[in-house]
Amino acid sequence: MLLWLRLLAMAAGVWLCPVVGAHSLCRVHTVRTAKVFNVVQRLHGERLYFDASAPRLLKHPCHKHLALYLGKQVFLTRDDFKSSLLPFTVPESMAVGVPKVTSAHFAGPLLLLVINYQVYIYNYQDNIWGKATGIQQPVSHVSGDNCCNARRAFCLSISNSVFAYARGEKISRTNMYFSDTGGQSFRKYVFHRQEELSGTLGGIFYFHSLSQVGLLMVNNRKGQFAYSHHPLNRSFGLPFDYNGTLNVLTLPGQRGVLIFWCAKSLLFSLNSGQLVDTVQVRKGDQLLHPSIFDANIIIQDVTFNENELAVLSREQHLYYGSVGALWSSILKISEDLFWSAEVALMFTGTGVLHVLSPLGDAFFLAFDFQQCSISIQATLMEPDLQVGKCKVELLEAIFAAVYTIDMNSELLLQARLIARLGTSPIPLAMVSNPHSLGLQASISERGDTFDGSTMYILDIHLKQQHHWGRTDPNFTYSIKRPTISSLTVDIANKELSCVDMKPLSTLISLGCDLKKKIVVQSEITACSKGILDPVVLQDNYSYVIEKESYDPNFRGRKAAKDLTVFYPYEDLGCPRLLYYDTPWRPVVELWQAGQFQEVVTAEHVLLEVNGLFTYSYALSARAAGCTAQPQNWSTILGAHADGGPSSWNRESYVSCRDPSNTQPLRWPQAEYQILGGSTDNEIIFEQRNGIYVFFLAIVDPYYSYCHLHTTFSVYVYGAYPLFSIPSDIAIALLVAAILLGVWLVYWVPKLRHRELDHSIQASHPCQDCLGALGCVHQRQ
Repeated sequence: MLLWLRLLAMAAGVWLCPVVGAHSLCRVHTVRTAKVFNVVQRLHGERLYFDASAPRLLKHPCHKHLALYLGKQVFLTRDDFKSSLLPFTVPESMAVGVPKVTSAHFAGPLLLLVINYQVYIYNYQDNIWGKATGIQQPVSHVSGDNCCNARRAFCLSISNSVFAYARGEKISRTNMYFSDTGGQSFRKYVFHRQEELSGTLGGIFYFHSLSQVGLLMVNNRKGQFAYSHHPLNRSFGLPFDYNGTLNVLTLPGQRGVLIFWCAKSLLFSLNSGQLVDTVQVRKGDQLLHPSIFDANIIIQDVTFNENELAVLSREQHLYYGSVGALWSSILKISEDLFWSAEVALMFTGTGVLHVLSPLGDAFFLAFDFQQCSISIQATLMEPDLQVGKCKVELLEAIFAAVYTIDMNSELLLQARLIARLGTSPIPLAMVSNPHSLGLQASISERGDTFDGSTMYILDIHLKQQHHWGRTDPNFTYSIKRPTISSLTVDIANKELSCVDMKPLSTLISLGCDLKKKIVVQSEITACSKGILDPVVLQDNYSYVIEKESYDPNFRGRKAAKDLTVFYPYEDLGCPRLLYYDTPWRPVVELWQAGQFQEVVTAEHVLLEVNGLFTYSYALSARAAGCTAQPQNWSTILGAHADGGPSSWNRESYVSCRDPSNTQPLRWPQAEYQILGGSTDNEIIFEQRNGIYVFFLAIVDPYYSYCHLHTTFSVYVYGAYPLFSIPSDIAIALLVAAILLGVWLVYWVPKLRHRELDHSIQASHPCQDCLGALGCVHQRQ
């Protein structure tokens, strides 16, 4: 009976074991699940271990219950360590050699592990292992970020962007690798002017909130960041103390918040490393120590979520900080937590902190976990901590996870604030990327609540920094480049007790609005005028393009044979009707989310998709006002042989009136093959009837970040057919005409002279008189 009771206890879902002397802020218990004596446990593969003096705990920012514990044993949990776990192993078939882990990173559905200086991939959803390709030299670390809105293309790009590098090598000669496939394949990455940078590599990171790649340089116990793009690439971030090898943590949410720490140092940055400062130690409003080093604290572990930070020291002290707009300090909240060399911290929710440590088992391979859960809000209410009451009763806004601001667009948002009676909180609205996104905010009172508290409304106006007209051009990014920024609304003088009063944050994409599309106006069609029958067009209708009229290579040369084209009625509908002898340009409309916006006047280009070249342009390069040789389809397709019609777009377009365009105007009479913009260029059709299928693309880089394009059809009518005469007959007729002309030149004057003489003789006035006189003379 005693044996059965023991078995039932060991098979219980969770076995709670109070520990004598545990601190009142949490109850220590041991998680022990799924263990029975008649189950034989086996490990398949090699056990991984973490090569560091203290353990680390890595949580997936999007899948809240997924976490990786890195210590003498490595554990992967899907339920926040609420069950016993077998050590994490790598299959022997991967042949990793020494199973030492130096770095790990969650990239969407993949877990990346640097094992024995190579990057390995574990798909935790499908339980599949693999090895990253493209890395030729040993690496020690991987870095990346995660965006949890997977429905957005740019958000998926954030999660897929990963760097691999060897920390501690000379920057000028180190090899760095970048992946845009979530770490599955890498390519060599060369930082801007890398060979000129001095010092060793402390890390390389993609700061999406700043749309920059940041490289941490370490030189003479000082660290500072170099950046990849204008305008930050012209200088470095401010230097900071680099005492010991710092771990760099990127807080979730793309707000540019970084944490730097080692055993004796704790630093932070709120702007992606441009300014790095030390974290102070406080008690209430009193500053105890200006830094962790001065406080003589040795850090065991650091954990974080979007807005909170917790630090565990080797002296069993626990510190807490709320990461806000003006955050710079942490507060000691406990002094006697249970201790183990393998203890680690983990946030499982806002204000909910777990302290855990794995425990081996004498009978089973699976490890149990000793845990205690701490309520930060309740702990901060202790009078000894001297934490003031939160000044804010409510801070809320209806923010979407992601917004898009396209070229020439803007965004209006609102946040609501209710202050506690008798207090004056100071709201702040901040953007992480002021080089790209401009902000203007105003606050106004909107009455009182039932208890007399004041309600405020914060109006936030956002648009591209270029369009505010208030900054120096050297401060801003190139407007052609899509960027990302975050917007954060917080309270400047918020107390630490405002645990549940999280900052409001949203992500702003300054890029393509996928709800936009263009269509070509279609008021008069060949079907509405009875020229074509829609029933016939839908029945696999086809037509023939003469070999003299098209070129499959789009070079304007005649083809070798006629082309039969099947008309895609479902995609194109009935063709628009055009008269061949009337110059024409398409009327392009912009639609957004099913609503008409405007008629597009921006520069755009046309190309007949089947290679028809029986049309031309009304303007020449000179007539269009070009100062440089304009682009045309021949040069574009020649430079982008595999791109097809889409190769001429807003990124490849160069205006012939741009002062920076140094191409000379060598052929001023060449066709100007661009419609719209500042010119009235038009299409002129040759004397040919039939269907044309056009690809149309907006190429103006300042109209939209989207690659706006469409395909449409027209039917050209009214042209009389041209007679086709064989060349040999034409030559014979020409020679005959020339000979006939020469003969006529010779004979026509002579014939006219004879006719004139005959005319004179026939009409002489004395002829009858002379005859009469002759008769009289004979008679006489």
